[in-house]
Amino acid sequence: MQFVIGGPDYETLVQWRDRFMERARTNNRLLNLDNNYRETKPELRVDIDRRKAADLGVSVQAVGRTIETMLGSREVGTYVDGGQEYRVLLQAHDRDRVTPYDLQNIFVRSNGGLIPLSNVVSLTERARAQTLARADRVRAITITASLAPGYSLGEALDFMDSVAREVLPPDARISYRGQSLEFRESSSALYVTFLMALIVVYLVLAAQFESFIHPLTILLSTPLALTGGLLALHMTGQTLNIFSQIGMVLLIGLMAKNGILVVEFANQLRDRGLSVKDAVLEASVVRLRPILMTSIATVLGAVPLAMATGAGAESRMALGVVIVGGITVSTVVTLFAIPALYMMLAPFTKPAGAIERLLADLETSAPVIQDEAAKLAAKNRPQPAE
Repeated sequence: MQFVIGGPDYETLVQWRDRFMERARTNNRLLNLDNNYRETKPELRVDIDRRKAADLGVSVQAVGRTIETMLGSREVGTYVDGGQEYRVLLQAHDRDRVTPYDLQNIFVRSNGGLIPLSNVVSLTERARAQTLARADRVRAITITASLAPGYSLGEALDFMDSVAREVLPPDARISYRGQSLEFRESSSALYVTFLMALIVVYLVLAAQFESFIHPLTILLSTPLALTGGLLALHMTGQTLNIFSQIGMVLLIGLMAKNGILVVEFANQLRDRGLSVKDAVLEASVVRLRPILMTSIATVLGAVPLAMATGAGAESRMALGVVIVGGITVSTVVTLFAIPALYMMLAPFTKPAGAIERLLADLETSAPVIQDEAAKLAAKNRPQPAE
């Protein structure tokens, strides 16, 4: 889990971080709580007593230039030797700039001559972070933690959000990184993704069956597959994460396969003149073997994912468990659900060859109708007077 706190400056962020982590440590399901702002880099702060320096006639510029020259280096000129130009650098000897107390041996020019630099400056040793991180171009500190077994990422992020509302001021900026960010983004778009997947599948099936009712027979059984996937996650102790959500979307397409096999063949039998009940019962019996073969093959193909080990096993296990559980449950249940839904909805549709048969019947019966009409007209024709 990666939780990001943004603010105006790092001094303020450190105070917010300390309060936040103190509250977060009360949750024993957050393991190895840490942050990326670690004050492990030693820093020496030099503060100039400006009033005293002004009294002695020492300018701030002179203090800065002296420290730069003695402890760092400063280029003061160049010279040429043998046709080569060399830079001239001023710097104190290495032995004279080893410890912070070497500043006491540095002198700076004043109105009365040279004075020790320590007369106008004070030294403060402190620790600072080695790196200063940012998030969205804002100074930020990232708090990380591992999750205890059975503690989902969504629950952990909800807890961190509640802690942020409790201990952080309103001007603090909250965001996420890594898998936490992906989870938040995918969770907000999950319902839209499911809706788009259902719409696409419905439109494809409507074009295939040339009907708006037969696709409903297939899609109404989709919740059975999702229920099987969620049940498998619960039984195996997995959570609803990014990868299990991908498996849920995948189940929509895999689930439609069983319904297509039954509905398509039932429509063909209705074209041959069978009733709705007889057609769906015959289709269920004939298509049982193909459904079981394809479902068993899909489940066996996903078993290695569900039993994955090693690096990245959590993502593969979640995806495999959803597929195995969803396909297994949906295959067993839809063998009864699809025929029942077909018997309920199919009477509102006509067989695809109904119009063709009607036209054929009209064409066959047209000569007979014409003969009967001629006889009737001849019978009703008035007889000439004698």
